[in-house]
Amino acid sequence: MTMDGVRIADLKDGLICDGTYILKEAIMKKTNAGKYYIDMVFMDDTGEAGAKKWDATNEDMARLKPNNLYLVNVKVQMWQGKMQLNVNGIRPAPPEIQARIAEFVPSAPFDPTDMMQTIREYIGKIKNNDMNRLTDSIYEEYKEKLEYYPAAKSLHHAVRSGYLYHITTMLESAEKISEVYKSIDTDLLYTGVLLHDIMKLEELDSTELGIADYSIKGQLLGHIEMGVMKVDEKQRELGLDENVCLLVKHMILSHHEVPEYGSPKPPMFMEAEILHYIDLIDARVFDYESAYKTVMPGEITEKIWSLDRKVYRPDY
Repeated sequence: MTMDGVRIADLKDGLICDGTYILKEAIMKKTNAGKYYIDMVFMDDTGEAGAKKWDATNEDMARLKPNNLYLVNVKVQMWQGKMQLNVNGIRPAPPEIQARIAEFVPSAPFDPTDMMQTIREYIGKIKNNDMNRLTDSIYEEYKEKLEYYPAAKSLHHAVRSGYLYHITTMLESAEKISEVYKSIDTDLLYTGVLLHDIMKLEELDSTELGIADYSIKGQLLGHIEMGVMKVDEKQRELGLDENVCLLVKHMILSHHEVPEYGSPKPPMFMEAEILHYIDLIDARVFDYESAYKTVMPGEITEKIWSLDRKVYRPDY
């Protein structure tokens, strides 16, 4: 096998090739015929792909350790509209390749230190003393996690430092929209942007590579409910104004807009409504940009699950 091989974004139907990928997940399963196989997810800096190791044994499974690099030989095929890798061979990458694992991790396009500095600048623009103290205290509490945490397990901004990327681009969008609509209260809007997803840092358990799964607390409560609880905690700790915290909690509760996406209340004031749409735009732009990486101009992708549609990359 070659050292790096074919990147995931370059895999095509029918290709038989070598690749160097991080093993993100591995689960032993059984077919209807009673044969065992390992259901896997591989990833590199260009994306991720599902894979199968057929006729697998318990010994095969025991040798696999998620979040490590593997040298694999695969055959690529399309199955029910999705790319699937059939694994012909797999072995751990040697130590000198394992040492380069950070090169194979999907990451935000900007340095986390620079993005954190941008966030600090926006916190400094919040003139309301209670909102400023609230956001500053929470971001100080989570400063270590902020450097590497993704914003999701598998949807938008599910990359290393993806949380910071999501928040900084939303803050910049909020500032531009506020230049057009002068009646927007930027203190409220910036605070809502900064805190609407903050408890993703507890909803998820993430490695320093930005590879995450849901925590027990995250599965039982979710980041919206946990966000409201965090504001309550800080209100008591810092002696914050009750009405200010009420408004912030509503923005957290309503940013998904509808119950089927986790929000028990729809947005009920202007800044909460704008927060919802900035969040939606930022997620959709990320998903479109990710989709464009997989096709050439003038081509159409397979169905993108997060967008529930195929995506066309314009060519003119």
